Amino acid sequence: MNIWSDAHSGEASWSMKRSWRLMKRISALVLALFLAAPLVAAQNTGSLRGQVTDQLGSVVVGASVTLIDSNNVEKNAATNDQGAYVFNGLAPGKYFLRVIASGFALFENEAVEVAAGRREPLDIKLTATIEKQKVTITSSDTPLSTDPDANKGAIILKGKDLDALPDDPDDLAAALQAMAGPSAGPNGGQLYIDGFSGGNMPPKEAIREIRINQNPFAPENDRIGFGRIEILTRPGIDKYHGSVFGTYNNQSFNTRNPFVTNKPDSQYSTVNASFSGPLIAKKASFFLNVFHRDIDDNAIINATILDPSLNVEQFSQAFVVPRRMTDPSLRLDYQLNKNNTFIARYNYGNNSFKNMGIGGFSLPTRAFTVSNSDHTLQLTETAVLNSAMVNETRFQWVRSLREQIGDNSIPTIMVLDAFTGGGANIGRSNNISDRLEIQNFTTWALKQHTLKFGFRFRGVRIDDLSPSNFGGTYVFFGGPAPVLDANNQIVLGPGGQPLLTDITSLERYRRTLLFEQQGLKPADIAARGGEPSQLSISGGNPAAGVRQWDFGGYVQDDWRFRPDLTFSYGLRYEEQTNIGSHSNLAPRVSFAWSPGAATAGRQPKMVIRGGSGVFYERVSEGLILQSGRFDGINEQQFTVVDPLVLGVFPLVPSIESLSRFRLPQNTYRIAKDISAPYTIQSSLSVERQLPHGFTLTTTYLNSRGLHYLRSRNINAPLPGTVNPAVRGSGIRPLGIADNVFEYESSGIFKQNQLIFNLSNRLNRFVSITGTYVLGSTKGDTDGAGSFPANTYDLRGEFGRASFDVRHRAFIFGSINLPHQVSLNPFIFMSSGSPFNIVTGVDANGDTISNERPAFATDLSRPSVKITPFGAFDLNPLPGAQIIPRNFGEGSAYFSVNLRVSKTFGFGRSASSRLAANQGQGGPGGGGFRGGAGGTRFEGGAQGPRGGGPGGGPGGMPAMMMAGGGSDRPFNVTVSVNVSNIFNHTNPGTPIGNLSSPFFGQSTSLAAGGINFGGGGFGGGGVANNRRVDLSLRFSF
Repeated sequence: MNIWSDAHSGEASWSMKRSWRLMKRISALVLALFLAAPLVAAQNTGSLRGQVTDQLGSVVVGASVTLIDSNNVEKNAATNDQGAYVFNGLAPGKYFLRVIASGFALFENEAVEVAAGRREPLDIKLTATIEKQKVTITSSDTPLSTDPDANKGAIILKGKDLDALPDDPDDLAAALQAMAGPSAGPNGGQLYIDGFSGGNMPPKEAIREIRINQNPFAPENDRIGFGRIEILTRPGIDKYHGSVFGTYNNQSFNTRNPFVTNKPDSQYSTVNASFSGPLIAKKASFFLNVFHRDIDDNAIINATILDPSLNVEQFSQAFVVPRRMTDPSLRLDYQLNKNNTFIARYNYGNNSFKNMGIGGFSLPTRAFTVSNSDHTLQLTETAVLNSAMVNETRFQWVRSLREQIGDNSIPTIMVLDAFTGGGANIGRSNNISDRLEIQNFTTWALKQHTLKFGFRFRGVRIDDLSPSNFGGTYVFFGGPAPVLDANNQIVLGPGGQPLLTDITSLERYRRTLLFEQQGLKPADIAARGGEPSQLSISGGNPAAGVRQWDFGGYVQDDWRFRPDLTFSYGLRYEEQTNIGSHSNLAPRVSFAWSPGAATAGRQPKMVIRGGSGVFYERVSEGLILQSGRFDGINEQQFTVVDPLVLGVFPLVPSIESLSRFRLPQNTYRIAKDISAPYTIQSSLSVERQLPHGFTLTTTYLNSRGLHYLRSRNINAPLPGTVNPAVRGSGIRPLGIADNVFEYESSGIFKQNQLIFNLSNRLNRFVSITGTYVLGSTKGDTDGAGSFPANTYDLRGEFGRASFDVRHRAFIFGSINLPHQVSLNPFIFMSSGSPFNIVTGVDANGDTISNERPAFATDLSRPSVKITPFGAFDLNPLPGAQIIPRNFGEGSAYFSVNLRVSKTFGFGRSASSRLAANQGQGGPGGGGFRGGAGGTRFEGGAQGPRGGGPGGGPGGMPAMMMAGGGSDRPFNVTVSVNVSNIFNHTNPGTPIGNLSSPFFGQSTSLAAGGINFGGGGFGGGGVANNRRVDLSLRFSF
């Protein structure tokens, strides 16, 4: 007999079978295309290659190289980190060659001869043009193309565009997640640092380029492509350059958080120093960066408590949260020989935090300290095997150490959604983790095809010591309780039974303290609506560990079927330990078509793209660790509802006594049939070149998630067997009284989005990019830690997903004014996020107070509560309509941020130095390979991309990289960064607990927006409403 009667399980099962059949067919088609690809390659072709340098001999990275044949068909390439370009698979004949690079004059050659079987080099020397304003070439400058990596829906940020983003790494990561948006799926976007997963966000000074949503269906990527965030760090360059950057802010610059009455002291100061240059001329370079943050931030507490006379009072106050963070990093680039490049990067992070754990409802007594340290080593070797093949090998090792110290000698008191007091209940916790990642990728340019194949292998080892909750936690819920008269006596109804009413969690706590002071016995306190609702406590062996590995292999082909039509297809396979799911095939297909471009012989004005693919998620090692820890033997966890035990409040019984009396335990386990969650994502987009240089991209995106994770108490009391008046009542299906919490993969979600992206570089002074997303997402789980309201009926769980933000838009740009003044605006806005409305009562005996109310039909019932969100019945009658999950919606978000900067240049200008060099006839310092990233091949399709081109930023000549926006060798830039310039209040998510005195209210500012400065670090959210940071940068 199946006791879990999921109404939608039939539909889900049919959908999964249909999806699996579709995946098998697509996989078979992809394999057939791979087998056929080499057979269609044409013979008797030639190639063209060369190196692009400046007048001083330094290589030019990222130059745009265009080759046009006699039929006006274009092929495009970009110079790699050696300044090299390659075109393969060329028909013999005469070609027109054009090279464009920022800071250089246009180069054109109308008579380039290509012969069959010949690979003669054509090196190009560009002439520098000295301009007063630095121009950054971004994706919006490049023409439309059917290249899979050239999708205009991607966001490419480098050079001046980075100035629009926050300086603080934590805020920068939040800003990029917000820009990636809900397209990344329920788990959000994932950061990749130089191609590696799981890294820490580097300081902005060390970042060369950021890419979001590029080539979303490439099989080389494991995670959902829409929402993938790639960070490329700066390599060294061929001249010595350095900079020192500092930011300062204190409370006098900011406006007060409107949710607190006081404005405590706060301070935010950072110092970043970087130095780069050659180690061995034309062979090796380095980039050294040291970043330190000294922050005294605020945690905002907004709670309701009881004074010594047991009167209800508001507690609203901000507390200082000191944070100290130091992050040095070093990158070395070494040219082993003509065809091999080696990169080594090491990063160390050391952080210490005080007064953690306070904020929101959490009172100051809950504070604890945290200290972290991280070691990250990354090694990359790129080998150009021949003119058509590149191989790249990557290795990463990360060791993280975490220590938390907090008081667990006294119990925590949690009055649900009113306040949390008592001890921190942390003890002395330690966590040591080692993460290993090995990657190998090969790219093979074969005429009209670019074949790619490779693998990634990751492993993690975690040793964790956590005496968390060894001191116990008393929890107070709201719910039904007797009506009391003025003398605190029970009021009886006509039948002699107590009259009942719904009380808040704080009222239950007040009654408990009141009647304890009066000397009443525990049974009498409980009869009057006092006594804790439950006691949660852990004990036993605090040590636990986990080992987990995962593997991903892929093969893909970018096939330029015609000059105006490119097909991309591939297959990825995913595998991990600790679960029994092994058939994780992920086919991916996509196309890009430019109607009429081939016949017209001109640059495409429109490109239509489409694609579909399967993307797997991993079952995290954290869930495996939790299930291994609380297995009932290694460490015990109890959730006690026995009135006899709860009557000892505020004392805490020992874990030995609870075990001796065989009270029910909580155990966690992984479902035997758990599967890796996956999303089937499909899109169709139109990229259109508009007048005046605008490019508009319209994308429809459909995502369907299957096997997503949730938790269930599979031993919850059966429906209809629980007597709310008798705690611990009910018949449990497994024949034991334990709570068995199981992680399972039965969740689904459905998402539809319409995305508009408009970009333009109006001229060399102004650029602008804007994105608007209209979306709808529904599902029946909000993650592995979310429980259904009714374990035995999931029909009511399908509703708005927690990340279902209907409207989202952002605009950013760069404006270069005369006299070296720059403006960088960033505007972000969104509609409200949904939140769940619950009764705050455990009515079904599963120890989780997430039951939802019903829509009220009889407003005269005492259990009805009328709110701004509707009238709800907290004690619904049988057959009443329960409200959907995430029924509430919070406030909209709107923020305008602006950076204003002015650069002062000193020293001899670059133009005079260049003229002097030319007059002496000296070639200057030669260029060298600045970093790996593979060679970009063009035989009608894109070749190896690797980690992106190395070298200096944007491939600019060395003389122009000394300062920000000036051709002088020494530059000082002064910046003023204003977050939320209009001081607009953005309330956080309202409290959804109907038993809380704060129901429907926001108790903090919204977090997760885009700000220049560091926001609040505690649970209380952002510390300031408007923030002004002052920055000073010296570079040479």
